[in-house]
Amino acid sequence: MPQDYFKLQGQTALVTGASSGLGAHFARVLSAAGARVVLAARRSDKLAEQVAALQAAGGDAGAITLDVTSPDSVASAFAQFEQEWGQLDILINNAGVAGDPIKFLETGEQDWYRIIETNLNGAWRVAQAGAQHMVRGAAGGSIVNIGSIYGLHTGALKAAYNVSKTGVVQLTKSMAIELCRKNIRVNALCPGWFLTDINSDYFQTESGERYIKTIPAQRLGTVDDLSVPLLLLSSRSAGGYMNGTVLTVDGGLAESPV
Repeated sequence: MPQDYFKLQGQTALVTGASSGLGAHFARVLSAAGARVVLAARRSDKLAEQVAALQAAGGDAGAITLDVTSPDSVASAFAQFEQEWGQLDILINNAGVAGDPIKFLETGEQDWYRIIETNLNGAWRVAQAGAQHMVRGAAGGSIVNIGSIYGLHTGALKAAYNVSKTGVVQLTKSMAIELCRKNIRVNALCPGWFLTDINSDYFQTESGERYIKTIPAQRLGTVDDLSVPLLLLSSRSAGGYMNGTVLTVDGGLAESPV
């Protein structure tokens, strides 16, 4: 019988930014693969809805309120996780913000720090707390930092975002080198443009349709396009020798001319 490389039974996963969007999808994917999933985000009401949906589908799920921009919130969340769920096997470090398009010359201090604090400092904060938790548990684990192709491929009107996601890529590689001997794998998943509730109106405009044509695949991604790549990086059986990998899922956009 063929081995199911993506089975996650007996493992516990924590997904940040899981109240909606990609984070909620990642939680569903891991739950369907058999993992016990703990969802974390600031909006406790939205978390409760996601947890209820996972439980209704037969999954084992819980929630923790977490603000990645607050050191106290991160420390409290991981203390609660350890007390209620024990060993952490998989961390999906997903929380982030995009910000509105803004010219570099018009970017203010608050515009810059809001994005850097969430996307880079928050990612570091959660990754370090998760790694420390895994080291204490002595069983190792997998950390997947959610980056973006804009950590690899530049774009106008998003300087702070580009810098924050470039930092996530380098954070991933640095962690991978240091943590591999602790049996902790660290990889980055870097999506391109995906159709969401936030951007769907834009991509139905003439300008949005023109942009889609610049993507080599000639289409936007769907969340299902990220499911197998996420499982590949999360699963010991499937991706056990992958460490420091930056996996793009972008229809070829990062390789196209800027």
